[in-house]
Amino acid sequence: MDWQNDFDQLSLSSNDSLPKLLLTHLTSWGMIIAQGDDKKSYLQGQVTCDVVKLTKEESTLGAHCDAKGKTWSIFRLFHHLSGYAMFQPKSAIDKELAELKKYAIFSKVEFQASHDVLLGLVGTHATTTIDNLSSQRSDVREIEGGTAVKIDQQRWLLAVSEEAANKLCQSIEAQKVSDQIWTLLDIQAAMPIVSDLVQNEHIPQALNLQALGGISFSKGCYTGQETVARAKYRGINKRALQIVSGECNKPLANAELERSVGDNWRSAGTLMASYEFSDNKAIGLIVLPNNLDANTQFRLADQPDTRWEIQPLPYSLDDDE
Repeated sequence: MDWQNDFDQLSLSSNDSLPKLLLTHLTSWGMIIAQGDDKKSYLQGQVTCDVVKLTKEESTLGAHCDAKGKTWSIFRLFHHLSGYAMFQPKSAIDKELAELKKYAIFSKVEFQASHDVLLGLVGTHATTTIDNLSSQRSDVREIEGGTAVKIDQQRWLLAVSEEAANKLCQSIEAQKVSDQIWTLLDIQAAMPIVSDLVQNEHIPQALNLQALGGISFSKGCYTGQETVARAKYRGINKRALQIVSGECNKPLANAELERSVGDNWRSAGTLMASYEFSDNKAIGLIVLPNNLDANTQFRLADQPDTRWEIQPLPYSLDDDE
């Protein structure tokens, strides 16, 4: 168990480059495991992504919504051992698990919280390290004790047994850091992070899921589909996930942003996620009206002397599917 105490917070300024290889223990994240003969068909009728077309060599983002299209969970789905794994913030799992199980009694499917250890490999040497652990060259690979999943060009998720995690932590030559680094990279990639604080608040398109390949508009029916389809074909969605950054003079906790309206300031909402650099700067994710001027000024509600602004997204919000 000593390996779990080796992950320290990385001191990083807003201008620093990442080390070539970092290893993090993803303590803020968890997985739901789906098993049973009907796991594919049941999930297909519950989530926004196309489960039927998902091969064992790839992963996909997806959302699980209520009947009104509000999001219980945004997850990364992939084949894991004998079932499917849904990787997501740990704080969202209890409610999401209860919602998934609502109608599962009528199908041969079982959902449970995973006991796997979740590790993250980060940096330009991450893929080379994974190549040494597996002879496969796909985005999802079997490794000793579990599964490796490519997140982006510099990140891999490792979902493994505790024994395998112990071995990996001893054998991989990488700086061990807390999972705040994972949050930073999610923010920079504008990946929605739906924790328990924002469950059931937004439709998937307000979280940019259509731009991240997490919504299939050609699959069959699923819970909340009517609202999701209207948002696409009738243009009813008026919000979008944005990256914001600015000054920060004290620790952020459920930070509220205000936006300038003429000479006044009005509430803009709560940061969905945030990361504080070592040089009194910070970056975060927030859902904002999608018609705001790109030059709109923001400030932290409890730090009125600060100034924040919207940063460019790393992808397009144009919906051409």
